[in-house]
Amino acid sequence: MKRSFLFGYYETPRGKLLRDLEVGYLQSAIVVSCKQTVLQIGGLGWESEFVDCTLYTNYTILDAKNLGCQGARKIRAKAYHLPLQCETVDMIILPHILEFDAYRFHTMREVERVLKPEGTVVILNFNPWSVWVRYQYIWDKRLADSWSGHFIRRSRVIDWLKLLNFEVTTVSQFNLDSIKTTHFKMANIFSLSAAAYGVKAIKRRYNLIPLTPVKNLNPRLALASTAMVGHPHKKHE
Repeated sequence: MKRSFLFGYYETPRGKLLRDLEVGYLQSAIVVSCKQTVLQIGGLGWESEFVDCTLYTNYTILDAKNLGCQGARKIRAKAYHLPLQCETVDMIILPHILEFDAYRFHTMREVERVLKPEGTVVILNFNPWSVWVRYQYIWDKRLADSWSGHFIRRSRVIDWLKLLNFEVTTVSQFNLDSIKTTHFKMANIFSLSAAAYGVKAIKRRYNLIPLTPVKNLNPRLALASTAMVGHPHKKHE
Protein backbone atom coordinates (compact mmCIF):
# COMPACT_ATOMS: atom_id res chain seq x y z
CA MET A 1 0.00 0.00 0.00
CA LYS A 2 1.36 3.41 -0.94
CA ARG A 3 2.16 6.13 1.59
CA SER A 4 2.58 8.82 -1.06
CA PHE A 5 -0.68 10.39 0.10
CA LEU A 6 0.84 10.98 3.53
CA PHE A 7 3.87 12.86 2.20
CA GLY A 8 1.72 14.80 -0.26
CA TYR A 9 -0.68 15.79 2.51
CA TYR A 10 2.20 17.06 4.65
CA GLU A 11 2.99 19.54 1.87
CA THR A 12 -0.46 21.15 2.02
CA PRO A 13 -1.11 24.08 4.42
CA ARG A 14 -3.22 21.95 6.77
CA GLY A 15 -0.75 19.11 6.45
CA LYS A 16 2.07 21.36 7.64
CA LEU A 17 0.02 22.29 10.70
CA LEU A 18 -0.62 18.63 11.42
CA ARG A 19 3.07 17.86 11.07
CA ASP A 20 3.96 20.54 13.64
CA LEU A 21 1.43 19.11 16.09
CA GLU A 22 2.70 15.58 15.60
CA VAL A 23 6.30 16.73 16.12
CA GLY A 24 5.37 18.19 19.50
CA TYR A 25 3.40 15.09 20.41
CA LEU A 26 6.25 12.71 19.56
CA GLN A 27 8.76 14.86 21.44
CA SER A 28 6.74 14.46 24.63
CA ALA A 29 5.92 10.79 23.93
CA ILE A 30 9.55 9.61 23.81
CA VAL A 31 10.23 9.19 27.52
CA VAL A 32 12.74 6.32 27.39
CA SER A 33 16.42 6.84 28.16
CA CYS A 34 19.06 7.35 25.51
CA LYS A 35 20.43 3.85 26.01
CA GLN A 36 17.12 2.07 25.51
CA THR A 37 15.98 0.67 22.17
CA VAL A 38 13.40 2.61 20.16
CA LEU A 39 11.92 1.26 16.92
CA GLN A 40 10.03 3.43 14.43
CA ILE A 41 8.10 1.47 11.82
CA GLY A 42 7.68 3.62 8.71
CA GLY A 43 10.11 6.39 7.83
CA LEU A 44 9.05 10.04 7.66
CA GLY A 45 12.21 11.90 6.67
CA TRP A 46 11.91 14.54 9.40
CA GLU A 47 12.67 12.42 12.47
CA SER A 48 15.40 14.89 13.48
CA GLU A 49 12.65 17.37 14.42
CA PHE A 50 11.42 15.23 17.33
CA VAL A 51 14.42 13.03 18.25
CA ASP A 52 18.19 13.48 18.30
CA CYS A 53 19.47 10.33 16.63
CA THR A 54 23.05 11.15 17.67
CA LEU A 55 21.92 11.06 21.30
CA TYR A 56 19.56 8.09 20.96
CA THR A 57 22.11 5.70 19.51
CA ASN A 58 19.66 2.77 19.60
CA TYR A 59 16.96 4.59 17.60
CA THR A 60 16.11 2.41 14.59
CA ILE A 61 13.83 3.12 11.61
CA LEU A 62 12.33 0.15 9.79
CA ASP A 63 11.00 0.91 6.32
CA ALA A 64 10.52 -1.20 3.19
CA LYS A 65 11.90 1.64 1.03
CA ASN A 66 14.67 2.66 3.44
CA LEU A 67 13.04 6.02 4.21
CA GLY A 68 13.99 8.11 7.24
CA CYS A 69 16.48 10.69 8.42
CA GLN A 70 20.13 10.13 7.61
CA GLY A 71 21.47 9.92 11.16
CA ALA A 72 19.31 7.03 12.31
CA ARG A 73 20.01 3.33 12.09
CA LYS A 74 17.85 1.76 9.37
CA ILE A 75 16.43 -1.66 8.62
CA ARG A 76 14.87 -2.46 5.27
CA ALA A 77 12.09 -4.95 5.95
CA LYS A 78 8.33 -5.45 6.07
CA ALA A 79 6.36 -4.31 9.09
CA TYR A 80 4.37 -7.55 9.32
CA HIS A 81 7.59 -9.62 9.50
CA LEU A 82 10.01 -7.85 11.83
CA PRO A 83 13.56 -9.30 11.73
CA LEU A 84 13.96 -8.85 15.49
CA GLN A 85 14.03 -11.19 18.46
CA CYS A 86 11.17 -11.39 20.93
CA GLU A 87 10.99 -8.81 23.72
CA THR A 88 14.03 -6.76 22.64
CA VAL A 89 12.53 -3.28 22.08
CA ASP A 90 11.60 -0.73 24.76
CA MET A 91 9.42 1.56 22.63
CA ILE A 92 7.77 1.33 19.20
CA ILE A 93 6.39 4.24 17.15
CA LEU A 94 3.88 3.66 14.32
CA PRO A 95 3.47 6.99 12.45
CA HIS A 96 0.62 6.55 9.93
CA ILE A 97 1.76 3.07 8.94
CA LEU A 98 -1.30 0.96 9.80
CA GLU A 99 -3.52 2.90 7.38
CA PHE A 100 -1.36 1.84 4.44
CA ASP A 101 -0.57 -1.69 5.62
CA ALA A 102 -2.60 -4.50 4.08
CA TYR A 103 -1.50 -6.78 6.93
CA ARG A 104 -2.09 -4.29 9.73
CA PHE A 105 -3.21 -6.79 12.37
CA HIS A 106 -0.22 -9.02 11.62
CA THR A 107 1.93 -5.93 12.15
CA MET A 108 0.28 -5.35 15.52
CA ARG A 109 1.04 -8.94 16.53
CA GLU A 110 4.67 -8.42 15.55
CA VAL A 111 4.76 -5.24 17.63
CA GLU A 112 3.50 -7.19 20.64
CA ARG A 113 6.07 -9.91 20.02
CA VAL A 114 9.21 -7.74 19.88
CA LEU A 115 8.16 -5.24 22.58
CA LYS A 116 9.40 -5.85 26.10
CA PRO A 117 6.89 -6.22 28.96
CA GLU A 118 5.93 -2.74 30.22
CA GLY A 119 7.19 -1.33 26.92
CA THR A 120 5.39 1.54 25.20
CA VAL A 121 3.77 1.77 21.78
CA VAL A 122 2.70 5.05 20.14
CA ILE A 123 0.31 5.01 17.16
CA LEU A 124 -0.57 7.92 14.85
CA ASN A 125 -3.54 7.68 12.47
CA PHE A 126 -5.77 10.00 10.48
CA ASN A 127 -9.22 10.67 11.86
CA PRO A 128 -11.64 8.79 9.54
CA TRP A 129 -14.41 11.29 10.36
CA SER A 130 -12.35 14.35 9.38
CA VAL A 131 -13.87 16.07 6.34
CA TRP A 132 -10.61 17.87 5.54
CA VAL A 133 -8.58 14.67 5.37
CA ARG A 134 -11.15 12.36 3.79
CA TYR A 135 -11.94 14.70 0.88
CA GLN A 136 -8.49 16.22 0.47
CA TYR A 137 -7.67 13.76 -2.29
CA ILE A 138 -10.86 14.75 -4.15
CA TRP A 139 -9.77 18.38 -4.37
CA ASP A 140 -6.14 17.57 -5.17
CA LYS A 141 -5.63 15.29 -8.18
CA ARG A 142 -2.08 14.50 -7.14
CA LEU A 143 -3.23 13.24 -3.76
CA ALA A 144 -6.12 11.33 -5.32
CA ASP A 145 -3.75 9.29 -7.46
CA SER A 146 -1.53 8.50 -4.49
CA TRP A 147 -4.25 7.38 -2.09
CA SER A 148 -4.20 3.66 -1.44
CA GLY A 149 -4.99 3.33 2.24
CA HIS A 150 -7.71 2.47 4.68
CA PHE A 151 -8.99 4.78 7.40
CA ILE A 152 -9.01 3.08 10.81
CA ARG A 153 -11.34 4.12 13.59
CA ARG A 154 -9.76 4.93 16.90
CA SER A 155 -12.05 2.43 18.66
CA ARG A 156 -10.78 -0.32 16.36
CA VAL A 157 -7.16 0.44 17.28
CA ILE A 158 -8.02 0.40 20.98
CA ASP A 159 -9.79 -2.97 20.58
CA TRP A 160 -6.69 -4.41 18.90
CA LEU A 161 -4.49 -3.16 21.71
CA LYS A 162 -6.73 -4.63 24.40
CA LEU A 163 -6.83 -7.95 22.56
CA LEU A 164 -3.01 -8.02 22.64
CA ASN A 165 -2.89 -7.23 26.39
CA PHE A 166 -2.00 -3.55 26.03
CA GLU A 167 -3.26 -0.94 28.46
CA VAL A 168 -4.21 2.33 26.75
CA THR A 169 -2.88 5.19 28.87
CA THR A 170 -3.52 8.29 26.73
CA VAL A 171 -5.63 9.14 23.68
CA SER A 172 -4.76 12.42 21.92
CA GLN A 173 -6.31 14.34 19.05
CA PHE A 174 -4.80 16.96 16.76
CA ASN A 175 -7.12 19.91 16.13
CA LEU A 176 -6.00 22.06 13.21
CA ASP A 177 -8.69 24.70 13.71
CA SER A 178 -7.38 25.60 17.15
CA ILE A 179 -3.78 24.50 16.40
CA LYS A 180 -3.50 22.43 19.56
CA THR A 181 -3.28 18.87 20.75
CA THR A 182 -5.84 17.59 23.25
CA HIS A 183 -5.08 14.65 25.53
CA PHE A 184 -7.67 12.39 27.15
CA LYS A 185 -7.44 9.47 29.54
CA MET A 186 -10.93 8.32 28.55
CA ALA A 187 -11.17 6.60 25.17
CA ASN A 188 -14.79 7.63 24.48
CA ILE A 189 -14.05 11.36 24.21
CA PHE A 190 -13.27 12.58 20.71
CA SER A 191 -13.87 15.55 18.43
CA LEU A 192 -15.07 15.20 14.86
CA SER A 193 -12.99 18.22 13.86
CA ALA A 194 -9.68 16.52 14.72
CA ALA A 195 -7.49 15.76 11.69
CA ALA A 196 -5.64 12.87 13.34
CA TYR A 197 -5.29 11.06 16.63
CA GLY A 198 -2.58 9.42 18.69
CA VAL A 199 -2.83 6.42 21.01
CA LYS A 200 -0.25 5.56 23.66
CA ALA A 201 -0.34 2.16 25.34
CA ILE A 202 1.78 -0.06 27.57
CA LYS A 203 2.31 -3.77 27.08
CA ARG A 204 1.20 -5.66 30.18
CA ARG A 205 2.33 -9.12 31.24
CA TYR A 206 -0.16 -10.91 33.47
CA ASN A 207 1.08 -13.95 35.39
CA LEU A 208 -1.43 -16.63 36.30
CA ILE A 209 -1.51 -17.54 39.99
CA PRO A 210 -2.63 -21.17 40.48
CA LEU A 211 -5.37 -21.80 43.02
CA THR A 212 -4.30 -24.36 45.64
CA PRO A 213 -6.45 -25.90 48.41
CA VAL A 214 -6.14 -24.33 51.85
CA LYS A 215 -4.10 -26.53 54.15
CA ASN A 216 -3.95 -26.65 57.91
CA LEU A 217 -1.49 -24.02 59.03
CA ASN A 218 -0.33 -26.08 62.03
CA PRO A 219 -0.68 -29.80 61.18
CA ARG A 220 1.64 -31.02 63.98
CA LEU A 221 -0.45 -29.38 66.64
CA ALA A 222 -3.57 -30.92 65.15
CA LEU A 223 -2.05 -34.42 65.19
CA ALA A 224 -0.89 -34.04 68.75
CA SER A 225 -4.31 -32.97 69.97
CA THR A 226 -5.92 -35.88 68.12
CA ALA A 227 -3.57 -38.33 69.75
CA MET A 228 -4.40 -36.96 73.18
CA VAL A 229 -8.11 -37.39 72.58
CA GLY A 230 -7.77 -40.97 71.29
CA HIS A 231 -5.50 -42.19 74.11
CA PRO A 232 -6.51 -40.71 77.48
CA HIS A 233 -4.10 -41.10 80.38
CA LYS A 234 -4.87 -43.82 82.90
CA LYS A 235 -5.18 -42.94 86.55
CA HIS A 236 -2.69 -44.47 88.95
CA GLU A 237 -4.27 -46.85 91.39
